[in-house]
Amino acid sequence: MKIMQILATLKTKKITPEQLFMLSVLAVNGGNYLYNLILGRVLGPAQFADAAVLITFLLVLSFAAMTFQLVTAKFSVLFENDIFKSFVSTIYKNALLVGVIMGVLIVVFASQLQNIFNTSSSNMFVVFGCGVPLYFLMSVNRGVFQGKKAFKSLSITYQSEMLSRLIITLGLILIFNIQSSVVIAVGILASFVFGLLPFKFPNIISKKALVLSKTHSKEIKSFFVITAFYELTQIIINNSDILLVKHYFESYEAGLYASLALIGRIVYFIAWMFVMLLLPTVVQLKKDGKETAPTLFKYVGYIAAISITIIIACLSFPETIITLLFGDSYIAMAPLLWKYAIATSMFAISNIFAYYYLSLDKYIPVVISGVFGMLQMGLVIFYHDSLEQVVHMQIIAMLLLLAIQLAFFKYDQIKSKNNLI
Repeated sequence: MKIMQILATLKTKKITPEQLFMLSVLAVNGGNYLYNLILGRVLGPAQFADAAVLITFLLVLSFAAMTFQLVTAKFSVLFENDIFKSFVSTIYKNALLVGVIMGVLIVVFASQLQNIFNTSSSNMFVVFGCGVPLYFLMSVNRGVFQGKKAFKSLSITYQSEMLSRLIITLGLILIFNIQSSVVIAVGILASFVFGLLPFKFPNIISKKALVLSKTHSKEIKSFFVITAFYELTQIIINNSDILLVKHYFESYEAGLYASLALIGRIVYFIAWMFVMLLLPTVVQLKKDGKETAPTLFKYVGYIAAISITIIIACLSFPETIITLLFGDSYIAMAPLLWKYAIATSMFAISNIFAYYYLSLDKYIPVVISGVFGMLQMGLVIFYHDSLEQVVHMQIIAMLLLLAIQLAFFKYDQIKSKNNLI
């Protein structure tokens, strides 16, 4: 009888779209991790260093395109009807233009990129560059889904991208025994095509599109510029270390470091899931005149708890974690695992604060992130005698970033209370 009651209760409690999206993001992150782990095992440290460059380029591209996604998401909440259609049409055209320019630049300078990052081929950059415009279109499409809270469609586009990249890349490597960085680039390009689904092509060119008012255009441009600046800081903080290590160290050491970064950054990728939910929620609460701080506290609490758990695990079982995920070839990175996890945890928490204030049109935390992103890169450029020193420089930069973000939050709260009195 009790079992029947429990089953009846479970049936009445349906999974919310937000919960479905969170589960989907966890699955996507898990799939992306599996993709990287298999590449690390199949290719070995030296060849994995080349793959890590492409994967890092993919992350850089995702941050750049995220500017369009966040702008689209925010104004999809604020705009309605014809104004919304006009906005979407305009943002698609601009995203495609930027994507084409970036893609052409990558293709034209492929040989120079090969020399800078010491890769075995320039063709991998050519193939990757061809897919860049598709990624920007995909990001605007996701921004519409995010802003309208169409989490089912948003989940599908992320799942399609991840699964296609995993299946196509590993299929080419394992079936045809082709261990080339060009194969990885082909898999990435194909995943951009699948990631467009579901996609409404008529939205790109709206025949009856209204001209946006000067007020709306100014508001969009201001948010776009500050978001682009912030995403640039994200690129610097989250990816400069791998690219600098690839530049300063031998391929073997760079491959070892890439495995360390992949494991340690699990905190950031989980935090990204909460950021996707945070932005439209905070924008909507502000629009409705409701309190937004409790939403921030909730997500910071989630990330802090996850971070502490991961750091303890990395400190307690570093060799076991690295052996299980990458194999014995990467075991030299075990002593640095918990330290890298600390750096990424502090960055993930700082990131929640920055996106929160970005949603509220307060941009000082964004500037703060930019300053410390440059500081981190500068520290690594001047202090890179060993991989351990590279990690220590990141801990210093991220500790200072988190401390100042917390201090700004406290100052902002006190200022808000005084204004109410």
